Amino acid sequence: MQRRHASLLLFNKPYGVLCQFTDRGTAGSQRPTLSAFIDVPGVYPAGRLDLDSEGLLLLTDDGRLQARIADPKYKLPKTYLVQVEGDVPDVALDQLCKGVLLKDGMTRPAEVERIAAPDLWPRYPPVRFRKNVPDGWIKLTLREGRNRQVRRMTAAVGHPTLRLVRWGIGEWSLDDLAPGAWREGQA
Repeated sequence: MQRRHASLLLFNKPYGVLCQFTDRGTAGSQRPTLSAFIDVPGVYPAGRLDLDSEGLLLLTDDGRLQARIADPKYKLPKTYLVQVEGDVPDVALDQLCKGVLLKDGMTRPAEVERIAAPDLWPRYPPVRFRKNVPDGWIKLTLREGRNRQVRRMTAAVGHPTLRLVRWGIGEWSLDDLAPGAWREGQA
């Protein structure tokens, strides 16, 4: 019996969109879901991206591929572009590289570098601007996936996250994919 080819979709999830096809929230909730953007039967998200985060979300109809992408035991690198409050000093970058102690334990070491502000699409609503508080950008790559981990790590080193964009998962990346758009990828 020949195995059929699995579908893999790369989706640029906009800010404020739930990573599910229906909103199981409170009665009367009108939050946008994946169904507003993707009309492909049988695909499901491989992992999650918070409501207030943007960027790459992979969807597939293959359970084994979904597990390989989402399960931390496979240590698939996930790369984020992170706008943080304040200028990030070397000591904070070193802490992120070595691992940060969070309430649920020590994080694995991360790859991190200070970067110039990337050329991204505007976010709606825009990130708050504070005249007397500078901001900076880092590129952070993790090989684990705890709940709201990037936000908790940057806060733990004194630089709360203002904007979070997942740019890559393993070999897949956003490249020029516009917010709300998707394309097929190679599994």
